Formats: sequence, C-alpha cells, structure tokens
Amino acid sequence: GVMIKTGIYGLLRTLTFLGPPAAWPAWWGWTLIGVGAVSGVGGVLFALAQHDLKRLLAYHSVENIGIIALGLGLGMLGAATGHPALAALGLMGGLLHVWNHAIFKTLLFLGAGAVVHATGTRNIEQLGGLLKRMPRTGLFFLVGSAAICGLPPLNGFISELLLYVGAFGAIAHAGPSQAAVGGLVAVGALALIGGLAVACFTKVFGIVFLGEPRGDAAAGADEAPSAMWIPMAALAGLCVGIGLLGPVVIAAIRPSMEGVLPPAPSVLHDVSGLLWRVSGAAAALMVLAAALAIVRRRLLAGRIVGRSSTWDCGYAAPTARMQYTASSFAGPILRMFGALLRPRVHRHLPTGLFPRQASFESHTDDPFSRYAYVPLFGAVGWIADRLRWVQQGHNQLYVLYIALTLVILLLWKLG
Repeated sequence: GVMIKTGIYGLLRTLTFLGPPAAWPAWWGWTLIGVGAVSGVGGVLFALAQHDLKRLLAYHSVENIGIIALGLGLGMLGAATGHPALAALGLMGGLLHVWNHAIFKTLLFLGAGAVVHATGTRNIEQLGGLLKRMPRTGLFFLVGSAAICGLPPLNGFISELLLYVGAFGAIAHAGPSQAAVGGLVAVGALALIGGLAVACFTKVFGIVFLGEPRGDAAAGADEAPSAMWIPMAALAGLCVGIGLLGPVVIAAIRPSMEGVLPPAPSVLHDVSGLLWRVSGAAAALMVLAAALAIVRRRLLAGRIVGRSSTWDCGYAAPTARMQYTASSFAGPILRMFGALLRPRVHRHLPTGLFPRQASFESHTDDPFSRYAYVPLFGAVGWIADRLRWVQQGHNQLYVLYIALTLVILLLWKLG
C-alpha cells in the first residue's frame, strides 16, 4: 500500500522543479493519461482472470496506479491547456486515491491473509462458504471490495468522483480542445475500469465467501483471531470515514496540492460544497439501511425463521461442484478480451454415455513475463552457459583478462 506509491511520489517531486505549471507541455499529461488508461484496464482484466487470491489483488494494484496516473495526467493537461478546474480536480482526485488505495488495498490483503491463515490455500476455486465461518473477515473484506470498486458511500467513490467531475466538466465547457478529448478518454477508461472491477470483486466475494465449501480446508475454517481482525476493522472504519468526510480529507491534502499545483479558491469552494452534499446523501443512506435493519429485526422477533438448502431444480443429490466456479463466472467477460489475455485452456471433455471424469482448467499468464522476461532471461542464460569456459578459477587468467581489456581500451582511445 505504500511501497508502490514511491513512483507516484517521484513524479510529483519531479514536477515541483520543472517550472511553473503553465509552462508544462501538454504531451506530459497525455503520456500519463495513456499510461493510466492502459494500466487501469489491463490490470483489472488480468485480475479478473486470476485464481490466486493474492495475485488477483496484486493486479488490482496495477489498476489503481493506473487510476492515479489518470488523475495526474488530467491535472497536468488542465494546467498546460489553461483549464484550472480540470487541473485541480485531476490532481486532487489522484492524490486522494493514493491515500484511498493504501487503505482499502491493505484491508483486502489483510483479509486475504486471514483467509489463507484459516484455510491454508490461496486458490479461489477451493474456497467457498466462508462468510458463515468467518463473518467478521467476510464483512471487512466486503467493505474493502466495495471501496476498491468505487461504490458509495466509501472512500474509493470520493476520489473517483472528483476525476469524473473534472473530466465531465472539461467535456462540457472546454469546447473542441485537448482538455475535452482528455476528459473523454478518462471517462471511458474509468467507466470500463469500474465495471470490470465490480465484476471481479463480485466473483471474488461470491466464490470465496458465499455458497458452500468446495474443499475440506474451507469447510474447517474458523474466524481469524482478534489480532488479525481488529486491524481490518480499523481500516474498514477509515474507508467509511473518508467516504463520509470527504471535504475534511480534501482540506488535509491541500498542502500537498499546493506544493505541485496551487488550486484556485473557487474550485476548492465548489468541490467542498459538492462533497458535503455527497456526505449528506451517504449519511442518509446509512441511516435508512440501519432503520430497515431494526424494523426487520423487530418484525422477525418471536417468529421461527426456517432454513433450507438452495433449490436445485429437483436434483436429489446436490454437491458443491454444482456451484459456479471463478472461471465460469468470469468466462464470458474474459472471452470478450481473449485476443489480449490469450488464456491457456486445458480440457478433458466427458465421453460415453456415463462419463466418469471431466475437467477444465484455464490459466492467464502475464504477457510481459511470457513474451519478454522469460525469453530474454532465457537467452541471457543460454549465452552465459556457452561462455562458462571463460571462468577457469585461476587468478592469473583473470589478471590477463584485465590487462587485455586495458590494452583494447587504450588502442580504442588512441585510435
């Protein structure tokens, strides 16, 4: 939650000594908008294809750094093209998302750690039904999932709202300009990222915490100890608190903004008013939800609440294998982006009238690892193996290598 932000900090520190914002070229902003859009959409797509719970969350860090880069890019483009509202809202949303991501991503990783501690596996396909066994962990993980998806009334919604407001404002008021086009790109990227993130965390929470256990490890899970769930409770509280107190948080990050791009007072006033209205609506929503919960409890008091198994179309012997898997849930979306993701699929199809076995597996590798890093380091390793004869273990030979190198350098310099 902190380490990967050092790159963002480096970008912001660099901007402070590259001249006044009005002198920044527009292509700086366009570069960050492009990088942010690709990183955000690509990160969430590869997260959607993962079966490893922690690797899935790691890909969402790629996505959220993309959202932060989008905000910084909008801020730089607004400053370069003379649109102070876009500049302030883009930078404000990007800086706030730095804080927000550090909070809800830490919450989600702690929740994933509690799941691994209780079950001994990170494979989503082997989990299920954990909400009944780990209710606190499930609740806090749900809060983190909603926050990372940008849903109200949580902190992720506030920072993404600022980016949307800035982008839509540029589209509506900047006319046919670079700022309007940048806002249009940002809105499209944020909308796609948000929709895919909701699909991904619906998959994660549904497969991990709902339904029935898919294995013995999940069936025997117990709630995490207090030393593990109390930090999750504190982080979940921060997600809710920032969502309800957006104007206060904006005032807290104002010194950081002024060090890079001083915002116009009128923009800050308008943003503060908007966020107070959002906070009021969020508080009203929470009060309504609490009131409905109290009414429900009173209506059910003294009554017998029956429980039964899920209706299974009349099938007499339901099993956990009849549930949706993570692969089947995400399959329709991943097929839409198959040309980009290039998943590896292994099928063992059923045969005969009474098939005994069938299986289906899919794996989506990181394209840079598959097509760049592995071939590159494989080639370097192959060349190193072929040059192993150079290392003989004799000091005299190494001295000779140094002397020959010095002679070659001297001849090259004299030539």
